Amino acid sequence: MSQSVETYPMLEEVELLLEELIDTDECELVVFNDDINTFEHVAKVLVRVCQHTPEQAEQCTLIIHYKGKCTVKKGSKTKLKPMCQAILDAGIQAAII
Repeated sequence: MSQSVETYPMLEEVELLLEELIDTDECELVVFNDDINTFEHVAKVLVRVCQHTPEQAEQCTLIIHYKGKCTVKKGSKTKLKPMCQAILDAGIQAAII
């Protein structure tokens, strides 16, 4: 009695809508302070990866330095995952929360 999703095109649309709803939970991309990376390096990465303005990136680096961490972007996990990976690849500690 097994029938494919193709038999029920509406079911496929419902599944896509459910996936979109599940992924709407807003997450935060957080960058953490360390004793290795320079302000300049972190700022350049935030400009490149998160499309921050130089001013935004500078503000975030100061917050990271003085508070230990900073939320640098908000959005769905799907949107933030490649950004987080790019930041990690640049040698900067980051996580999606």
